[in-house]
Amino acid sequence: MAGSYAELEGKIWMDGTLVDWKDANVHLLTHAMHYASSVFEGERAYSGKIFESRKHSERLLASGRALDMEIPWTVDEIEAAKYETMRANGLEDAYVRVLAWRGAGEDMGVSSARNPVRMAVAVWPWGNYYGDAKTRGAKLDIAKWKRPSPETAPHTAKAAGLYMICTMSKHAAEAKGCSDAMMFDYRGYVAEATGANIFFVKDGEVHTPDPDCFLNGITRQTVMGMLKDRQIKVHERHIMPEELEGFEQCWLTGTAAEVTPVGQIGDYNFEVGAMTRDISDAYEKLVRS
Repeated sequence: MAGSYAELEGKIWMDGTLVDWKDANVHLLTHAMHYASSVFEGERAYSGKIFESRKHSERLLASGRALDMEIPWTVDEIEAAKYETMRANGLEDAYVRVLAWRGAGEDMGVSSARNPVRMAVAVWPWGNYYGDAKTRGAKLDIAKWKRPSPETAPHTAKAAGLYMICTMSKHAAEAKGCSDAMMFDYRGYVAEATGANIFFVKDGEVHTPDPDCFLNGITRQTVMGMLKDRQIKVHERHIMPEELEGFEQCWLTGTAAEVTPVGQIGDYNFEVGAMTRDISDAYEKLVRS
C-alpha cells in the first residue's frame, strides 16, 4: 500500500453513518488527541469473515470500561458496523480497525465525563506486517523502554496511550535496520514486542511470558490453544533476559503479525524451525477455515 492513509478512497463508519474516507474527521479539541482517552481493536478479515470478531468487540467494550469510558454500542451493533463497512468498501480480505474515543464536548481538562464517546470503523487491505519475515525470520532490537507496572496503567485494555513507548521503541529499532523491538517489563522480565506477543522454543517445549503487565492477545490465546491441542508443553512464566541465549526458536503473535518467525533479537539468533513453521502454517489455515 502506497501513499497517505488520509488519501484513500472508500467509506468509514462513524457513529452509525458511513462517510466518505476524506470526510472522516474530528475536531482539534477532541479529548482523545490531548489526553489519550481512546481504545481500539485491530482485526483481520479472511474471505469475508473477521477472525474472532466477537472477542475483539467484547474486548473493545472492556477496554472502554477500564478507562472509565462506557462505549454506547453493544457487541452486536459493533459487529454489524464492521461488516457494513467491509461491504461498503467491497473488501473480503482486510484489516479492520475499530476505534472508540472521548470526543470534543463540554470538558477540555483532564476530566472528560461530559464529553461524548464516539466510535469509528475503517477497513483497508494490509499485507504481511513484517514483510518477508515469515520465511526469513524477523530481526528485533531490544528496546530501552519497558512495559509499565499494572499499578501505573490498565494493562488489560487495548488503550492508545499504552502504545506511546511502543512507537518510540519501534522507531529506534527501524533506525538500526530491525523490523521491531522486544520489550522487557518493569521488573526486567521478557514481555513482548511493540505490537505482538512472543513465544520461544527449547527442547520441544514452548515458553512464553506471563501476561501480568501487558495485553494477553487474542492471537496469543489462539496459538496457546493450538499448542495444547498438539500436546506440546507450554510454560507460561517469567522469562529472564539471560535465558534468550538458550532458546532455539522464536515467533511473534498478533492480529497484524499473525504468526511471524523471529530470526534474531539483539545478539541472539534463532532458527525458523519445524515447530515455528507448523504453527505459522496451521494458523494460516485456521483463520481461513
